[in-house]
Amino acid sequence: MTDEGSSIDRTRPSIARVYDYLLGGSDNYAVDREVGDVFKRDLPGSVAIAFANRAALGRAVAEIVTTTGVRQFIDLGSGLPTADNVHQIAQRHAPESRVVYVDNDPQVLVHGRALLAENDRTRVIAGDVRDPEHVRAHPETLELIDFERPVAVVLSAVLHHMNDEEDPAGIVRYWRDQVPPGSYFFLSHFRSGDNPETAEAEGILQRTFGRGRWRTDEEIEALLDGLDILDPGIVPAPLWRPDAAGGPGLSGGERGLTVWERLIAAGLARKFV
Repeated sequence: MTDEGSSIDRTRPSIARVYDYLLGGSDNYAVDREVGDVFKRDLPGSVAIAFANRAALGRAVAEIVTTTGVRQFIDLGSGLPTADNVHQIAQRHAPESRVVYVDNDPQVLVHGRALLAENDRTRVIAGDVRDPEHVRAHPETLELIDFERPVAVVLSAVLHHMNDEEDPAGIVRYWRDQVPPGSYFFLSHFRSGDNPETAEAEGILQRTFGRGRWRTDEEIEALLDGLDILDPGIVPAPLWRPDAAGGPGLSGGERGLTVWERLIAAGLARKFV
């Protein structure tokens, strides 16, 4: 886990900064752009993954706020701030919404805190997704999140960066046990695909960061064991409730998607009991 006082390492690529670069952000360095350019140059169209994922997250947050009474969110592995962050979407519809962002990248912490300095319903804390007890017990988490009331837990494009031996299912299970019935879990994850593009994209990230695994739809569903996966289930991100309040997705079924748009899956689950 990265300490809050850790300095930013500009010599090694960061998952958060590569993602920022692919989304058109400026909070990245040459080493991050080098990785991002591999996708742009060698895998044309792959940048659609980042945009499809971000759009599905936005629709899910808007759906939760506009159709349920949930007004508190924990965004695990949140990444660098971009347009339409979780707190911006949630507070646009319900100003009283509270959001805790969690990341272990020092630059995420610096930029996130600067962005949110005047927002008293949002916090950015240093934490590792793999150490959920630290996140749960963090003073700023406890200051903002009432665990007696339903919580929306966001795991957007983070668990595919974890190897099986790091027990990603156990992390979801921990949070499932910490939140009361009526809580929601949004999950997005890279899907295994029987095609060369998928294999090449997975290989690039594994060679760059030394970790991570794509998973099948069945394996992704298993990460949400004990929760009720809501319609339309685990589907390619652009097909997850494309007409939801958060903005347009795509209709017409999976056949109308590019191989890249099929690569990222999304789903929303609820804890009923």
